[in-house]
Amino acid sequence: MQRNLWFVYMVVCVLFVILIARLAYIEYSSGEKYERIILAQQQYDSQIIPYQRGDITDIHGTVLATSVDVYNVILDCKVLNANADKIDTTLAHLSECFPEIDTGKVRTLLADDPKKQYTVLAKKVSYEEMSEFQKLYDDDKTAKEVAGIWFEKEYQREYPYDSLAASMLGFTTSGNAGMSGLELYYSQELNGTNGRSYGYVNTDNNVESAVIEPENGNTVVTTIDVNIQTIVEREILAWNKQYESEDSPGSHNTAVLVMDPQSGAILAMANYPTFNLNDPWNLKNVLTKEERKQMSEDEKMDALNERWQNFCITSTYEPGSTFKPFTVACGLETGKLSGNEAYYCDGYEHIADYDVKCVNRNGHGMLDIRGALGQSCNDALMQMSYVIGADTFADYQRLFGFGQRTGIDLPGEARTDTLVYNRDQLTHTINLATNSFGQNFNTTMIQLASGFASIVNGGTLYLPHVVDHISDDAGNVVRNFDAVVQKKTISQETSEQMKDYLRSVVASGTGAIAGVDGYDIGGKTGTAEKQPRSAGNYLVSFIGYVPQKNPQVLIYCIIDVPNTDDQAHSNYAQSIVHNVLQQILPYMGIEPTEAVETAAAEQ
Repeated sequence: MQRNLWFVYMVVCVLFVILIARLAYIEYSSGEKYERIILAQQQYDSQIIPYQRGDITDIHGTVLATSVDVYNVILDCKVLNANADKIDTTLAHLSECFPEIDTGKVRTLLADDPKKQYTVLAKKVSYEEMSEFQKLYDDDKTAKEVAGIWFEKEYQREYPYDSLAASMLGFTTSGNAGMSGLELYYSQELNGTNGRSYGYVNTDNNVESAVIEPENGNTVVTTIDVNIQTIVEREILAWNKQYESEDSPGSHNTAVLVMDPQSGAILAMANYPTFNLNDPWNLKNVLTKEERKQMSEDEKMDALNERWQNFCITSTYEPGSTFKPFTVACGLETGKLSGNEAYYCDGYEHIADYDVKCVNRNGHGMLDIRGALGQSCNDALMQMSYVIGADTFADYQRLFGFGQRTGIDLPGEARTDTLVYNRDQLTHTINLATNSFGQNFNTTMIQLASGFASIVNGGTLYLPHVVDHISDDAGNVVRNFDAVVQKKTISQETSEQMKDYLRSVVASGTGAIAGVDGYDIGGKTGTAEKQPRSAGNYLVSFIGYVPQKNPQVLIYCIIDVPNTDDQAHSNYAQSIVHNVLQQILPYMGIEPTEAVETAAAEQ
């Protein structure tokens, strides 16, 4: 018996030695492999830390678009069930802080999936609401009553001024995707990179953690001045309210551009109708309840897309008489016109079996170039076109940027290359004649405004832009947008001569209503009859600048089909321009000319 026991003992010892040797070999040869397998079976947690999308501000730093903290309320069934004595009190506190949470459904979740650790009970609650619940954990007594609830941080895009500069700013959808405007054009700069937190239990049963911090997006600082933008939008709305009727808005579209003609920077860009950036998908202000019922989803989407459009860059139209300065500048710059010409207006020109009429059907009589612009005489402009000729006209039309995109830093700029006559088409006298006063070809507001700026700034065509610079999360400038010269259009001498004529338009011509007492304002009126001509609908406009010497502000206003019986008057657009300039000129520190002259006399 004793020998048997010793034998068994020795066998067991040998087996243990073999086992230890085997384990030592496995540890030496495959230890890391098995450690990874073991760690893979341990509790492991990974959580995304969202980045904050960059702000969009005006030139002075006023925030126009920002991302604010919001929180998802998360239920951990496993933890709450492990603290069964706290279920009733936890649900009571949830109901008190978040009335939208159905506590009955929470009890069902706890029973049906007791080990589930991630269920969203409420989405995008505010920081204030989250803080109220979080205080429970700060109170030692109350903290003992709560378990299994935590918060997941997100960011929500908000626009502090609701509809201000809506079509220019644009908005985002889920996932920080820009839908239109600056939000779309500069989406890559505005977006950042998500961070991530990691946690796991290591081989020693200790919790290991690591955090990769998120990189927030950059801030886009625009050239827009929120005060000028506000004034412009207020005046647009006031005009449309004045002319709206029970079944029709004040106009199909009303739009205003305010630009620095010395750099191409946009100071304000607005259009009517507009929309609320914080609720862009709301059709209630676009369609009646009955209309919404009758429309398909595609039709509703079309209606929304139309509302989101930025008229200043996406819509094309016949410019009418605001184009006349370009014809005159072309003639003067090339020497085809000397400035001493006189024209007889009898109310029409007979061309190719058509009577192409002047705005004054009875005729203006004898006019020089100043008078032709001041009285907006179509007849005189047609006579100028005969002298200028198709080749020269086509060259300068392109030189001023017509038929080309400007390259403004906004999405959706309309193409107009197929909407202007080519050189061959302009050899037909009637095409050249009608083009000379702004009919039978299309342009965009930004295109015409940029070209007009070159007429009054000495002949420099700048790239129009709405962003001044981009800065990082710490406020460091990472990219500047300086003024970009695209080309030279006319000489300084021609520019001065044109400004002299354009000043007369406001001082004693058709643009008198746009004037502001004390300021030397120049500009040009426009009244374009829309296609089809038989419908009797008009697009009326005014484009002007201040002051006469070294212009600092360019303003362009369009009213597309004013809701009046007698549409064909640029006075409507001029009244908006007058009201805007009356407020923004003192704000911008542009002194009245009369005050300057008085001070000079006293010295």
